[in-house]
Amino acid sequence: MRFLFFFLTLALPLGAQEHWPQFRGPLGTGVAPNADPPVEWDEETNIAWKTELPGLGHSSPIVWEDRIFLTTAIPFGEKLAEPKYSGRPGAHNNLPISQKHRFEVLAVDANSGKILWQTPVATKLPHEGGHESGSLASASVVTDGEHVWAFFGSYGLFCLTSEGKLVWEKDLGDQFTKHGHGEGSSPALSGDYLAVNWDHEEQSFVVVFEKKTGDEVWRKERDEGTSWTSPIVIEHEGKPQLVVSGTTAVRGYDLETGDVIWHCSGLSDNVVATPVWEQGFVYAGSSYVKKAMLGIKLDGAMGDITGTENVIWKRTARTPYVPSPLLVDGYLYFLSHYQGVLSRVEGKTGDEPTGPFRLPGLREVYASPVAADDRIYLLDRSGVTMVISTDPTPKPLGVNVLDDRFSATPAIVGDTIYLRGEQFLYAIREKQS
Repeated sequence: MRFLFFFLTLALPLGAQEHWPQFRGPLGTGVAPNADPPVEWDEETNIAWKTELPGLGHSSPIVWEDRIFLTTAIPFGEKLAEPKYSGRPGAHNNLPISQKHRFEVLAVDANSGKILWQTPVATKLPHEGGHESGSLASASVVTDGEHVWAFFGSYGLFCLTSEGKLVWEKDLGDQFTKHGHGEGSSPALSGDYLAVNWDHEEQSFVVVFEKKTGDEVWRKERDEGTSWTSPIVIEHEGKPQLVVSGTTAVRGYDLETGDVIWHCSGLSDNVVATPVWEQGFVYAGSSYVKKAMLGIKLDGAMGDITGTENVIWKRTARTPYVPSPLLVDGYLYFLSHYQGVLSRVEGKTGDEPTGPFRLPGLREVYASPVAADDRIYLLDRSGVTMVISTDPTPKPLGVNVLDDRFSATPAIVGDTIYLRGEQFLYAIREKQS
């Protein structure tokens, strides 16, 4: 049986559910509703193609029809005589700033793996090197099939045609992140609006642009420190809302005006996981210093809903940190922090009728889980992908290993799953006998 899904026509163009147009897929839940990718692969099996990528980026592959869009940051030129560090309070495990980088957007042919175009959009010396496990190109692009919007944080926001021609660009300033650990929030697209979350250690804000022109529609300051979470667009009672998690509160903004409709406190510092939603319910989690997850009912949600009946459940155990939750047929699947312990929670009640489940072989997991055809795909940084069923007690279906390191979330379209590693982009599909 295929997954049931609720398609938000206001958020994405007609037919977008057949593609992977944004981080977390066509529905924003991690699910590819009409796909059927392989269960088993390795470097010799079911690899349709494998393309070496320039530079380094952790942005997830975004797919529309026969094109895959990615970002990367390529170091070039003479190295500094003496490498610099961000110098942020509490900085640790950071990469030094040693040379300029060229920030680029790429398009790859989904059938052959050939790089079709590679457009440089900015050349700068980074002011922060980021965490040693991160990259300077961690935000995923978003597309409507005609244009591609790429967000490099401190290094700019860019609109390109699907052929790689630059249409407009915006410089939003410099972000100064907690511990100098870098940036990574992806933009959200809905109708004519493009939204960007800018949470850092100075004045944070959320801003919405007109997608075709780059004109600013509205901007609202946020009482928030650094986060790496991406905004999502939801629909409730026929109106679009922009939902953004944060340490101080999860907030629902009127997408057209920027007015805060509702807000709810209760998450931790350093929010990384992106929330998910379905049919009137929003689910947000975090896990830094303390563990926290909230189930929020949107009906009647106005003003401060902290501690009200709109918060239908809370949990303080095994909540997600880096990987975002997956929402499949009313059940939330999420990893504890970024380790191989999986919870399966009923969305509308918070009940956990089965589990938790230890996933032997999975270690550090930065990629968010994805799903298709009653199967869940979990990819760790060492190149291990575990495939399990969506049964109440998940059944192991496959354990697959590739020779690369992976932080980007996979994309699933049709019969193919695309995995972006630090060196290569893989297209994995069943080989026809």
